[in-house]
Amino acid sequence: MNTNAFALRHIGPREEDQNLMLETLGLDSLDQLIYETVPDDIRLKKPLNLDEPMTEHEYLLHIHDLSKLNKARKTYIGLGYHPTVMPAVIQRNILENPGWYTAYTPYQAEIAQGRLEALLNFQTMVIDLTGMEIANASLLDESTAAAEAMSLLFAVRERDQKKAGINKFFVSENVLPQTLSLLETRANPIGIELIIGNEDTFDFSADYFGALLQYPGKDGQITDIKSFISQAKDARIKVAVAADILSLVKLEAPGKFGADVVIGTTQRFGIPMGYGGPHAAYFATKEAYKRDIPGRIIGVTKDANDNRALRMALQTREQHIKRDKATSNICTAQVLLAVMASMYAVYHGPKGLKFIANKVHNKAATLANALKDLGYEQINTSYFDTLQIKTKSKKIKKIATEKKVNLHYPDKNSVAISINETTSIRDINYLISIFAEAAGKDTIVISTVESHNNISESLQRTSDFLTEPVFNTYHSETELMRYIKTLERKDLALNHSMISLGSCTMKLNAASEMLPLSWFKWGNIHPFAPLKQAKGYLTVLRELEDQLTEITGFAATSLQPNSGAQGEFAGLMVIKAYHESRGDHHRNICLIPSSAHGTNPASAVMAGMKVVVTKSTAEGNIDVDDLREKAELHKDNLAALMVTYPSTHGVYESAIKEITKVVHDNGGQVYMDGANMNAQVGLTNPGNIGADVCHLNLHKTFAIPHGGGGPGVGPICVAKQLVPFLPGNPIVKTGGDKAITAISAAPFGSALACLISYGYIKMLGAQGLTESTKIAILNANYIKHRLQGSFDTLYSGERGRAAHEMIVDCRPFKANGIEVTDIAKRLMDYGFHAPTVSFPVAGTLMIEPTESESKAEIDRFCNAMISIRKEIDSVSKSDTNNVLKNAPHTLEMITSDEWHLPYTREEAAFPLNYIKDSKFWPSVRRVDDAYGDRNLICSCVPIEAYA
Repeated sequence: MNTNAFALRHIGPREEDQNLMLETLGLDSLDQLIYETVPDDIRLKKPLNLDEPMTEHEYLLHIHDLSKLNKARKTYIGLGYHPTVMPAVIQRNILENPGWYTAYTPYQAEIAQGRLEALLNFQTMVIDLTGMEIANASLLDESTAAAEAMSLLFAVRERDQKKAGINKFFVSENVLPQTLSLLETRANPIGIELIIGNEDTFDFSADYFGALLQYPGKDGQITDIKSFISQAKDARIKVAVAADILSLVKLEAPGKFGADVVIGTTQRFGIPMGYGGPHAAYFATKEAYKRDIPGRIIGVTKDANDNRALRMALQTREQHIKRDKATSNICTAQVLLAVMASMYAVYHGPKGLKFIANKVHNKAATLANALKDLGYEQINTSYFDTLQIKTKSKKIKKIATEKKVNLHYPDKNSVAISINETTSIRDINYLISIFAEAAGKDTIVISTVESHNNISESLQRTSDFLTEPVFNTYHSETELMRYIKTLERKDLALNHSMISLGSCTMKLNAASEMLPLSWFKWGNIHPFAPLKQAKGYLTVLRELEDQLTEITGFAATSLQPNSGAQGEFAGLMVIKAYHESRGDHHRNICLIPSSAHGTNPASAVMAGMKVVVTKSTAEGNIDVDDLREKAELHKDNLAALMVTYPSTHGVYESAIKEITKVVHDNGGQVYMDGANMNAQVGLTNPGNIGADVCHLNLHKTFAIPHGGGGPGVGPICVAKQLVPFLPGNPIVKTGGDKAITAISAAPFGSALACLISYGYIKMLGAQGLTESTKIAILNANYIKHRLQGSFDTLYSGERGRAAHEMIVDCRPFKANGIEVTDIAKRLMDYGFHAPTVSFPVAGTLMIEPTESESKAEIDRFCNAMISIRKEIDSVSKSDTNNVLKNAPHTLEMITSDEWHLPYTREEAAFPLNYIKDSKFWPSVRRVDDAYGDRNLICSCVPIEAYA
């Protein structure tokens, strides 16, 4: 046993187990299985050209050496990113805890109550600080949230505004530059005209449906949003405000002034800059717009015992339901980061946040006064943390650079300085010395920081916030540690058992991949720092791009999209730019198979395309004849085909090369959804199949943890003709020669999270990556075989094999009165998270085991499924009081003095012997979704509100 080989630790089944599994399948070798599964004409003819794999020890030394190339300078750049202090109790117990970072999106609410509570805290925090009525459970970044706000306001225009075609959206010139770039990307395809200008001279014309203000502005000046919103209301213009969340501790909530949407980032709440992400954005609005909110909302409901329970609310609003009617394709939140930001607020409470905000403001004011005494003009009349100094910036920049300090230089006649939570009195004196040297004067030494208030009186906060008990209880480390643990114990994550979700790939997130995320020199780099200070990052990111380019068989990669849905949109926008560069502005038809993930049609609509759905055959494959007919019908306007490979039905379609050729022959480009890339790596690739662009879910195939529903990263890899159009950034040069405008706020998206995938590839190497793909296929086919006779598999390849996942049919059990949901809930009693429910086929389970699961764990899962099938056979349609309909069973039920159910407590809670060794208890009984939607509550309101 080679204990140095990372593949040995990542891949679950031991060699002897693999042989037993192959024997069960009637196969002589793993290669025979791959031959029977993957069509020969798409197989790669040579291995991937990647570096030899590193051991875990070698990798950690390597990534530590690279971290030294990053220069973590004192940074006062601002522009939406600030140095922070992450409480160690949060770092140790959440960021570094697999109980939190390996959990899945809380679709199964009964085993996700801890995460849901943390997200409810997050929403409450946002609602309180913004003064709005409803908030979602986070978005990808501030700029994306601003674009979603614009789309929402466009969707909720008044009827006569829609009829009149009112499409102008005003954007203050004080908005962050990266936000403006992303707004440009998102506005044009859906017919919004952006007008950028000064809010002080805005004319409030009836031609506008909405406006966006920055509060405070990008250079620190606090705009009088109160009077602007008042005038906008009179003109029937809805207003979105991008607000610095820490400043809202001192600034009055925009909701109090009548704002329609408030967005921003919670990065300042203890989350490292990480060269741009991941960070949880926030999005708050009026309850009237609850059906149009992008992303997820956590709501309060009740369970089968009428006890309070939490769940994702308004799920019919989810994009996989709305499809091409969706106004957003967002299906990823930044859950792990939102949980951490919410715990920052829980730990500090309102008094602690006031202390931090006052400290920041007072130090900014102290610095301003000292610079004034040195003869400098500070031009912000009302500010929170950012000063704008009128001076020749070239001289200041030279001295600051020599003294290893990063400031912001908006133009040649001004310097901006953003004070942050980490700024000390020593730092203030160091800053003063820089300006003193530039002025040729003796420096001024500050010994104390006095209280100041440089915020306009009409904008000062008077409203309370965070009055709920959760924000006023856990202020010692002991108390917070226990609160976090209490929540963690309510959640089933990968550290407890296998999560066999089809299309989600819940594989091992190895500790050695995760460790560097906590290291100072990776966390504390500003995304707009000078490039020479980020050499470690640039080395990793460039090599990761090259690795992904090699793996996909393409010509180049962009890491900017920070979720799979963003990757979809980016890929389509690059295709759109390619067509337009050739004069084909009319190409706007996007073919999408009926089995596609719901974000596909939503992304196409966001990119300004018209969706045409193609049929599937009875075997679950794309109907090639129907595809050809529609491609030829629309050949003059065909822009793209969106296709998932292997298919969403878990099959390697043998006609895939014919499919891509049909699209190319009719003038279109092929976008491949990378959701199932875990079944391709090392065996085939999108370039080999004939695609032109694919996005990759790094949080699936490449081992970034799901974190309870995010972070995700969704880079795009493209063929040669699309390289010039890869996305750019307004501050840091990225992308191609003809780059489209930004897709995400930061130039490289969630750069910190990319370290994980870099390590995954570095330690596995070409052979380990290929072996992982093969074992993922072996594990899936072993499950398929073991479940035969109990569950029918809907689709198989031409030789009867599944890809890396399969769909099992639960619809026949309706004859016994059992729905697929009952099976999902009953699996909780067996200690398992359900596979994907009713996607892509209603009434089915989609199972994907991944390569990381051992034969023993897979057997436990199969035994649970087979046991459940026996339970199904023992009940009838008229018998609704049974072990499946009552599932899941809680500890409270099992230990109750009363038991009136027609089966034993042991049958309910311990149906198989292995469960007794390590029982996971769902913390609530089955939740009532409909009740939660009818009585929407999405914050920590007092208990009386539930009466």
